[in-house]
Parts: sequence; C-alpha cells; structure tokens
Amino acid sequence: MCLGIPMRIEHIDGLQAQCSHDGEVHLIDLALLPDARVGDHVLTFLGTGRRLLDAEEAGLIGEALAAVAAVMSGSSADIEAAFADLVGREPQLPAHLVPPARQEPAA
Repeated sequence: MCLGIPMRIEHIDGLQAQCSHDGEVHLIDLALLPDARVGDHVLTFLGTGRRLLDAEEAGLIGEALAAVAAVMSGSSADIEAAFADLVGREPQLPAHLVPPARQEPAA
C-alpha cells in the first residue's frame, strides 16, 4: 500500500523544501509544485511534493493515517471518526480516470 503524507513547508531553497511531519523534518522535492510557499501544506510521496493541500484536508489525512497506524500497531481506533469524510458516500474517481459516457446506438 502506498500512502501520501501531508507535511508543512518550513523552508524553501530552490526546488527543495524542508517540511515537517510529526516533529520530524524531511527534505522534499518541489519540482511538481512551483507555486508552493513556506507555510503551505503539501501531500508528499517518496520524497516529492505531489499536491498542495489546505490545512483542513491536511488534518483529515493526518487523522486517517494516525488511525491506520493505531490499528496496525494493535491499538484501537475510531475508524468511522478518522474517515468521517468518507462515511456514507460512494468513492469517486478523479476526473481524469472517469470513463467517457457511452453513447447508445440510435434505434
């Protein structure tokens, strides 16, 4: 399973950023995010910033990751609370993965 980790940009030097997550600092490549600024939240994967996040979305992702980590370590977690934004709705594909509408042949 591959997971993106939300981090907060603390310092930028060219296309590299020092980002914080859970009290640790990580060096992240910002080549895909030229508009990123200090203080922004960024979704990271394999040392690269993939997408800018607002603070609320970064928090939701952080809560979900903490719940997954708790379950993996054998602790209990309130999964419905951690994934509250997903409860009661069908998952949706990103627009670029939605197949085009099929046209029915004329009768």
